[in-house]
Order: sequence, then C-alpha cells, then structure tokens
Amino acid sequence: MKTLKKYLHRYFIDAMGAMALGLFASLLIGTIFGTVGGYVKIAWLASALNTIATYAKAATGMAIGVAIAYKLGAHPLVMFSCAAVGAMSNAMGAVVNGGAIKAWAVTANATGNGVFYSAGPAGAFFAVIIACEIGMLVSKKTKVDILVTPVVTLTVGFAASWLLCPIVSYVMYYLGVFIATATTFQPLLMGIVVSVVVGIILTLPISSAAICAMIFSSSALEVAVMNGTSEGFLLAGGAAAVGCCAQMVGFAASSFRENKWGGIISQGLGTSMLQMGNICKNPRIWIPPTLAAAIVGPLSTMVFKLYCTGVSAGMGTCGLVGPIGIIADTKSSPMMWTGLILCCIVLPAVLSLLFSEILRKLGWIKKDDMLLTE
Repeated sequence: MKTLKKYLHRYFIDAMGAMALGLFASLLIGTIFGTVGGYVKIAWLASALNTIATYAKAATGMAIGVAIAYKLGAHPLVMFSCAAVGAMSNAMGAVVNGGAIKAWAVTANATGNGVFYSAGPAGAFFAVIIACEIGMLVSKKTKVDILVTPVVTLTVGFAASWLLCPIVSYVMYYLGVFIATATTFQPLLMGIVVSVVVGIILTLPISSAAICAMIFSSSALEVAVMNGTSEGFLLAGGAAAVGCCAQMVGFAASSFRENKWGGIISQGLGTSMLQMGNICKNPRIWIPPTLAAAIVGPLSTMVFKLYCTGVSAGMGTCGLVGPIGIIADTKSSPMMWTGLILCCIVLPAVLSLLFSEILRKLGWIKKDDMLLTE
C-alpha cells in the first residue's frame, strides 16, 4: 500500500501538477496574449501579441513533456526527448464519427469521415510518463548514451502515443458529449454539478486546468456543434470557470481575518490549493466556497449565460485566466460583464464570507483554521 501511494503521488499529484505548469507557460499564457491582442487597436502591437500567442500555444505539447520529465527527475537527454514525445502525443488522436473511431492514431491533417479528436494534455500526460520512466532505465547506462537514450525515449513515446492517444481521445469524446447533452437539457442541475466538482478539483492537489483542457477542447466543441448541443457545452465550461473562481475568491475572502491582503493575493490570484493542509485538519472550512460555487454555477448557466472553453475553464482567477476565457468566449454585452463580475468575484467573496461567519458562530470553524503558514 505504501508503494502504491508513492506512485499515485508521483504521477497524479507531482506529474499532473507539473503538467499544469507546462500548460500555464504555453497554452494559458498564449490565450492571455491572444485575448489582449484582440482588444489592442495598435496594429504592430496587436500583431506582436498574436504572434506570441500562436507560438506559445503551438509549444503546448513540448512544454508539458519537459515539465513532467523535470518533475520526475529525468536526466537531460530524457527530458529533452520528452519534449518531442509531448508534442507528438498532444497532437495525436483519432477521427471519430457517430461514436465510432474511423482513423486510429492520426493528427489534425488526417483525412477521414468525422471529427478529429486529439488526446491533448491527457494523451501527453500518459505518454510522457511512460517514455520518461523507460528512458530513465537506459539513461547513462551505456557509452553511447547520446544515441541510446533519445532513441529509446522517442520510440517508447511513439508506441505509447500510438496505443493510448486514440483511446484517451475516445474517452474524452464521450465525456464531452455527456456534459454537453446533460447541460443542454438540465442547465440548472449541471450548473451546480459542474461548478462544484471542477471547483473542488481545482483546490485538490491535481490539475483542474489540465482536466478542463481535455474536456472542453476545440474538438469537443466541434462535436457539440454537430450534435446540436453547443449551447450546453459552452455553458458547462462557463459553470466550470465560475466554480473555480468561487473556490479561489471564496477562500481568500473567508480567510481574510487570518491571512489579510497577502492571502487575498496568494489565494485569489494564485491558488486555493494552499488551503489543502488546513482542509485536511478541518474539512468544514471547505463548505463556504463550495456552497458559493453551487450558487454561482446555475446563475452562470441560467441567468448570465457565460461561456468558456479549454484550459481557461479550469483556472479560476489564477492570473485572471478564467475571467479572460469567459470574455474571449462570451459575446460582449452588459449582461456578460455583469455576470462576470458577480459570478467570478463579488458573489463568491460575499457568499463565502457569509457562510464562513455562520460556521464560525456554530463553532465549526475556529480561529486560525484557515491560517496559511510560510
């Protein structure tokens, strides 16, 4: 059991956390540059921002590969080879039509009757881990290491990508179809479920950004458009985004008396994951932001109709990526801006603070239960 916990921590906490950093340094930053570039009126500056965005997004797979390999303690040759594995597996997937795979282990330029579905960060996650671990078995073991290590790492990476990426893309396909269909027919219920679940995942030591990048991908949106459920798909992404904001802003507000303005910045613009140690000591401190998420989620889907896609749906207010994603995907209007401010900032702060004060009165939350230590 101890060995199992060790590997679960290594792969699903350490490696997935590193993948989130890789995503942030490429796809997320690229999204921010692209969004800002769309609003800039100075031609040369807009062009520069869009160019940065294009290349940053294009480097997503490579950034994921290097990030995961680095966190797993890979030797240099293994790490650099994993950049190629990450690019390969991030781009590889399958062509799906009518729930059936029509083309196996192909990339976006493949021909086929259906929608190309890439494995994305999920495929890169599994393929890079396998390639890295196998590559480390041979790294620095021979006198021709400069040849053996890259050959083994890349070959294993290709084999893992070829076998796993179409399966991962197929699972993501059905998950996206389910969420889009369910939200289309039950926007109230799914607004609550998606907001609460994705918000909880954001606070847990796993990557909500990576998970949302897989579920709310451009391929999933294309399938939703074909199925007539694109509205539900986009609304679900918006619910995920506000649910993440509720956790971050909620913890920042409800712990203000302990952490002051430093806590506002570290949690509101950083991550609510900082509270995981305190949650383990007293799980009741998780109630206020979770209840706030359950309220703002359906408000997002039913009242304000906020849209969000891709990795932005799982980032919350970290670097303001979640709100920026909503701005990028939702048509600009007074209703959108009102919903953005209320669901992402004002209501999570007010509701979480209110709920936390009630729990403090009941004795469920005590002084310093949410204190962040150095």
